[in-house]
Amino acid sequence: MNNKFTSVLLLISFCTLLANIVTAQSSNAPLNPDYYHLIDRYEIRNGQLSPTFDTNVKPYQRQAIGQFLDTLQLASASAADRFNLRYLAEDNWPWTNESLRQPRTPALRYFYQYARDFLTVATDGLQLSVSPVLNLQAGQDMGNGLNYLNTRGIQVEGMIDKKVGFYTYIGENQMLLPTYVDAYVRRTLTVPQEGFWKQYNGNGVDFLTARGHISFQATRHIGLQLGHGKHFIGNGYRSLVLSDFANNYLFFKINTKVWRLNYTNIFAKMTADVIGNPTGLYGTVPFPAKYFTFHRLGINVTDKLNVGVYESIVHGDASQRFDADYLNPIIFYRAVEQQGGSSGNALLGMDFKWLLWHHVSLYGQAIIDEFVMHEIRSNRGWWGNKYALQAGMKYVDVLRIHNLDLQLEYNRVRPYTYAHEDLYRSYTHYEQALAHPLGANFKEALAIVRYQPIKRLTLTAKAIHASYGADTDSTNWGHNILLDNRIREQDYDNVLGQGTKANLLLTDLSASWQVWQNMFIDMRYTARSQQYADATANKNRIVSAGIRINAPTRSFDF
Repeated sequence: MNNKFTSVLLLISFCTLLANIVTAQSSNAPLNPDYYHLIDRYEIRNGQLSPTFDTNVKPYQRQAIGQFLDTLQLASASAADRFNLRYLAEDNWPWTNESLRQPRTPALRYFYQYARDFLTVATDGLQLSVSPVLNLQAGQDMGNGLNYLNTRGIQVEGMIDKKVGFYTYIGENQMLLPTYVDAYVRRTLTVPQEGFWKQYNGNGVDFLTARGHISFQATRHIGLQLGHGKHFIGNGYRSLVLSDFANNYLFFKINTKVWRLNYTNIFAKMTADVIGNPTGLYGTVPFPAKYFTFHRLGINVTDKLNVGVYESIVHGDASQRFDADYLNPIIFYRAVEQQGGSSGNALLGMDFKWLLWHHVSLYGQAIIDEFVMHEIRSNRGWWGNKYALQAGMKYVDVLRIHNLDLQLEYNRVRPYTYAHEDLYRSYTHYEQALAHPLGANFKEALAIVRYQPIKRLTLTAKAIHASYGADTDSTNWGHNILLDNRIREQDYDNVLGQGTKANLLLTDLSASWQVWQNMFIDMRYTARSQQYADATANKNRIVSAGIRINAPTRSFDF
């Protein structure tokens, strides 16, 4: 039976829409680490886990954010906190109490009725918000020339009949990249976080970004979403199972929230390989497809502790046939794989989040790609013992200094983790890592300090240090997850960091001034050093400034 994944998802969605939709549903708040940090900050300050969303599964729905804000009770709030809470309330205005927002006088009836939206239309059956998106940045890569970003776009979101939420975004982009990012593009034929691109003005890249989704409720506790976009699993700055580093993808999501349980299913269609040439001018041959399925069960063990277990599988082959057995939302995927003779790449994992003392959150992830117990006991460095670990901490109002927040995180990934025999089963999409951008065979420590000394000003300092073992054109030591793991250097004596020794140090200092709701003026300094054992090195020092409207900062932290 030749099942076409897209047709299956559309059929499921159509049938569900015909069902009795009983409660309202909103769109998602777009992924943005600075925005989501504020929400995490106030959950920590509140001292208990939010009853409306699970922070291990992002993005959050605006409705859930609004309900969280309405129930938030802080023992004290600085002027910056009051500003931030009003900002979040304005940004999710259909779902928050009016007392949290600042009264406004609209311009010409429809314009800026709410600070977030340029245009708002509200009728009995339709609530529509339209806003421009702009991200203009220009900088100098010292000794390497100019770089810039020029993004113009529009986003539309709202509800139909107060039941179905929708969101869509389209943006046109031109970029002249820092030299280390440009080298990545020329090597992989992909732009980080994006898809199809073409050459622009010599060494630049030009690409469209499009994403969108519709959301609706099947029952009071089961929400459904069909869209084209990204997800982020975990509480860290990095994710070891699914991050937002790769291109957007088609997905169907089921979220079941009942009692203390939050159960998430994601079914996605992804791109196995990119067929093109170094100029980024692709041919007309369709890109081969592969498929990703994921489910996570999280439980609030107490009001302060959340523990989750999850499983995912990447599967596909040259026939590009989707295995309909994986559509079962409560099956154990590994059992399906074994029973059906499939050779997909399965991951098992768990995570946790623990709130302490209204100021500290501890979190972590652990994933197992493959292991054999007797090989672990033998301690011989078998190549197939593949796993990854993360441990982190978020500390808000450090030393009782208002709005001074610290995040510390450590990640380590064994060689050959995420890789497989071909691109149909590696943990990649559009030849980009689905999890950590460094791939595998590395360890990483990072620190992020955020300080908001006054209402509109946010200062951020970020430091990332990673050491890894790089591969060459003729060797595979387990770093590049695009390589065939059957072609490897050795079966035993594999250790973390094997291969060509490399050290990466990246520091990033930024200042953002919020002029208006979701309008920021930015200044930034980035220093990056990549040092190899043979004494060769790549160094970048980048100074930039710009303005953003309804757009997150774009970072290349790898």
